[in-house]
Amino acid sequence: MSPINERVDVELADRRYQILIGRQILSRPDSFIDGTPGDQALVVSNDTVASLYAETLMEALQPTFKRVRLLNLPDGEQYKTWESLQQIFDALIASASDRRTTLFALGGGVVGDLTGFAAACYMRGVPYVQVPTTLLAQVDSSVGGKTAINHPLGKNMIGAFHQPVRVVTDLDTLDTLPQRELIAGLAEVVKYGPIADAEFLHWIENNVEGLLGRDKAALAYAVAKSCRLKASVVGDDELETGRRAILNFGHTFGHAIEAGLGFGTWLHGEAVGCGMVLAANLSARAGLIEFSYADRLRRLIESVGLPVTPPALETERWIELMRLDKKALSGDLRFVLLDGEGRAKVCAVPVDLVADVIESSR
Repeated sequence: MSPINERVDVELADRRYQILIGRQILSRPDSFIDGTPGDQALVVSNDTVASLYAETLMEALQPTFKRVRLLNLPDGEQYKTWESLQQIFDALIASASDRRTTLFALGGGVVGDLTGFAAACYMRGVPYVQVPTTLLAQVDSSVGGKTAINHPLGKNMIGAFHQPVRVVTDLDTLDTLPQRELIAGLAEVVKYGPIADAEFLHWIENNVEGLLGRDKAALAYAVAKSCRLKASVVGDDELETGRRAILNFGHTFGHAIEAGLGFGTWLHGEAVGCGMVLAANLSARAGLIEFSYADRLRRLIESVGLPVTPPALETERWIELMRLDKKALSGDLRFVLLDGEGRAKVCAVPVDLVADVIESSR
């Protein structure tokens, strides 16, 4: 069997779990034993991923569970809805699943968020394992226990914090990832540099070609480093009452893009990439960083192939959508802004300054 190359611990106040990172570990039964004690397992995936990896995962689970079943959902952000969530509940209830049933989220961020939210709600909480198959999910959404579905008026507005018992990241699943999805995932990799690790930002700048070319060593390092940075932040602030909010750098603008255009029009990573450009510009206009640093980040985001010019939404629509952001308080707009190289904080920002950034970016 191929080795598990990295084990990243997520240390929470009252428990811990591991992120396993390696190659060909999807087929290893020992990747899934700890923390999965029940008789039944439900693998939740989508039509695209299931055809590639569901059989491998289900065979790996057979020695541990008496019954392993598969549920396929439609593929796409536009299906991160109540209707898809209901399909998971229907499958669980139809099979008389109990509180020891374990759910396995095999796919990207949509599958992971839906499965985690279902696990949080079913019988008031059952265990689940994240098995991320996209770069974005491997470096971000599979780690930290944030689960949700979208509402037509806003992204991830309905959800819960529910930590997985384990994250199993098989880097070989990136071999079948479309290039557009790979590039979208790089947005969440880039994010960690400006908010938490200036040295990592330098590393990304020096390894863009390798990341885009799917160099295995470069991708392995990027995934492990991103997971360690996120685990450190989540360990300090599991429920996002403070520091964890910095992980949303670029997301206030990004979520507005996704909701304003219609979920699925831009990929989440594409919207976040553009959102980081806007947030860096806002940080510079607020006097927190030099404009040269904002330009540097813009050049990096553009170099990995992400959009840097926002869509032509009306300014009033932007503001309306961003007032629904979960960081907003009492109607005030609040953003994650850069506060130097490798540092970030949450700030209230005047509406007119936000509008100026939006209008000047066109």
